[in-house]
Amino acid sequence: MDEILVLGATGTTGKRVVRELEARGLSVRAASRHGRVRFDWGEKDTWAPALTGARAVYLMAPHELPVDPEFVHEAVARGARRVVLLSSRGIEEMGDERLLGAEATVRGSGAEWTVVRADWFDQNFDEGFFRPAIEAGALAVPVGDVRQGFVDADDIAAVAAVALTEEGHAGRTYEVTGPRALSFAEALALIGEASGRTVRFFGTAEEYRAQQDSIGMPRERTEAEIEAFAQLKDTEPTEDVPRVTGRAAIDFATYAVRAWTT
Repeated sequence: MDEILVLGATGTTGKRVVRELEARGLSVRAASRHGRVRFDWGEKDTWAPALTGARAVYLMAPHELPVDPEFVHEAVARGARRVVLLSSRGIEEMGDERLLGAEATVRGSGAEWTVVRADWFDQNFDEGFFRPAIEAGALAVPVGDVRQGFVDADDIAAVAAVALTEEGHAGRTYEVTGPRALSFAEALALIGEASGRTVRFFGTAEEYRAQQDSIGMPRERTEAEIEAFAQLKDTEPTEDVPRVTGRAAIDFATYAVRAWTT
């Protein structure tokens, strides 16, 4: 295996995939708009330099940006033999055409492909879009008491690194979760225990609508998001993290102590 191209290499999962691969002593091409290798989905002249010499690709795109099929086809044409795509659980229920399209693209690419369908990232709470709300003491997401298999980004990266470097994962779709399902209220309670702060959870559509109105979000977008969230159902944890990595998945309580203890 020659160089491994990691897209989004400064992001939540990408930087961890880079770390996992470099710990194995592998040659990694860490690509992003501001990474060691410059890559921008919107600037096609950055694609070829990033792909040159890469025989495997960790493929992901920023939130709401589609994976361009042309890039995947170029990657394979330039010699990429293996593609690992970061996707998400529940995309059929949520009607996520962006990720459904990305999965179809890699499956039809001609490369050895693996899809990593991740549940909600633990790191959404401290590195991502939930952090400002948590720091303000209240988070609104219109999911009620639905329980999700929050997964640590370190586990996502570990699964991706195995799929990128070891045999036996081609044609597989992995559903990666934490070891137990939690409601958002339960997750916030664990963060509260670790941090010593109180974070209230508002899980109704009305509360979410009020929050989005207060920050000036277009009502049409808010209603579409509420409709999508309403499709989420309770999820069951899977054994894909331990099955692929050979170790237990990281529990949300462990994450909370690590990320939120001051």
